[in-house]
Amino acid sequence: MNRPDQKIKDILTDNPLLLENEDSYQSWRTQKLADYPKTAQELVVRINDPQALCAEEAKSLTRVLRKTNMAIYQGPACRADKTIPRAFARQFGLQRLDPNMLADDDGITSLHVVDSKQQRGYIPYSNKRLLWHTDGYYNLPSHWIRAFILHCVEPAHTGGENALLDHELVYLFMRDSHPEYIAALMHPQAMTIPTNTETHERERPAQAGPVFSIDPDTGCLHMRYTARRRSIIWRDDEVTRKAVAWLEDFMQGENPYIFRHGLSSGQGILCNNVLHSRTAFEDPPGQGQQRLLYRGRYYDRIAGTELDTIQKVTEIC
Repeated sequence: MNRPDQKIKDILTDNPLLLENEDSYQSWRTQKLADYPKTAQELVVRINDPQALCAEEAKSLTRVLRKTNMAIYQGPACRADKTIPRAFARQFGLQRLDPNMLADDDGITSLHVVDSKQQRGYIPYSNKRLLWHTDGYYNLPSHWIRAFILHCVEPAHTGGENALLDHELVYLFMRDSHPEYIAALMHPQAMTIPTNTETHERERPAQAGPVFSIDPDTGCLHMRYTARRRSIIWRDDEVTRKAVAWLEDFMQGENPYIFRHGLSSGQGILCNNVLHSRTAFEDPPGQGQQRLLYRGRYYDRIAGTELDTIQKVTEIC
């Protein structure tokens, strides 16, 4: 049996995400960009029953996930039932839910406007826009969010569009232009989330860590990031400041790799914790069901999207 340190050593050997491994990086880069989707519609896979996918549906979703780290499924319009996203995610090896302090008792979060939560600054429970971020950027490494699902029960009357960006492409284009920025954002003190001492909540200690890192379990790229300014402290050096500015610029404007999509009832997003944002939305009062999405955050990565699995599939093709 391999020791844990030997497993990590094996994962890092010739890993394309390490700056010193230029040959394997170039091979990974070529594979990553080949036939990359150009529209959000190319991410959509139609399914009949999200709780019991057929083999072809699962295969189609996995194919999209391997390329982009995200997929949009289109199922039938649905009722308010949290067993639907849980069962769907389970079919992709997602079992370990993150029971964060704002999740429902079963670990699945009901995302809708909640006055008491938005007044305390929790933007996901308001109708305000959400800036670019990855989920769980404040979590300890032992509780990394590797994947999440967003399942739409009822869309907003207007607005609420999601923007999605594959974090591996952010790494790729940054490395191509400024590898020194990658090195800065891999520093263990690159980004610190201050202590959360809000009244009535469990205290969350300050959490420092890199933006880009290699998952010791899978060898895949992990990213922790938020565009919020009041909840983050960046390492105070010139290269880090330039790297952060580069990130902000890359996620602005008409970037062809940013996919924008408004979910309808029965649709959902499954992803390996890609960068995402949300526009503001409106639900006129007194007009029936308000916007409702279910979110599940997982410590697991989506099965079949591990680095070695993708490389083997590419070699076969």
